[in-house]
Amino acid sequence: MYQTLLTSLEDQILIITINRPDKMNAINNMVMSELSAVIDEVYNNSEIRSAVITGAGAKAFVAGADISQFQGLTIEEGKSLAKKGQDVFQKIEDCPKPVVAAVNGFALGGGHELAMACHFRIASENAKFGQPEVNLGLIPGYGGTQRLVQLVGKGRAIEMMITGNMIDAQTALQFGLVNYVVPQEELLNKTKSILAIANSKAPLAIAKCIQAANAVFDETKNGYQAEMTGFGECFATEDMKEGTAAFLEKRKAVFKGR
Repeated sequence: MYQTLLTSLEDQILIITINRPDKMNAINNMVMSELSAVIDEVYNNSEIRSAVITGAGAKAFVAGADISQFQGLTIEEGKSLAKKGQDVFQKIEDCPKPVVAAVNGFALGGGHELAMACHFRIASENAKFGQPEVNLGLIPGYGGTQRLVQLVGKGRAIEMMITGNMIDAQTALQFGLVNYVVPQEELLNKTKSILAIANSKAPLAIAKCIQAANAVFDETKNGYQAEMTGFGECFATEDMKEGTAAFLEKRKAVFKGR
């Protein structure tokens, strides 16, 4: 179905693997278009409760954008390229179902930006993170300048961007960029084990958690208002009635996403 992605659905978790190992899984126009399409599938397929994005092979998650596409672009074409990337990555961030990056190696440039667009990140011990665009006379263009500041703070983010230096997995953990660091052979199982727990919870409530958390960084929204609205709307759901009844009856809730 996809030329640059592999997908498999396991226990309601869609595993999305960027599959260009000979190019260190670099993002080109085809990868970006197919990522957009597969995220639409996550939104719309009721059999999918959550998703993992990872890279093929043991070396790279995504080692950047395909630089050969950048040569000869005008200012307007550069802006258009950035807008396309930002739109796709915003779609990932806004997804009502959890999308987790399983970072299995180099996450650089556009690959780092992709990982940051996911709801959180789990890294293998050999993972490396960086925004090396200044080495090309560029800046991050797919939301990296914004999300890196949100995740690690302004000082660390600017240092990473103006030096182009990479950080290792343990530093990323210390910075709060990733939630866990695990041996590579345990990476997917660790990621799936967390999502299995999330998949057992009320889907509509999960969507509202994501929506309210994203509102913190959206200047057009009041995060407390988003929380209050989401909290109130939960009371109209069958899942809330089931969850509270199950708690009071000391049994396990069975959520239907309604």
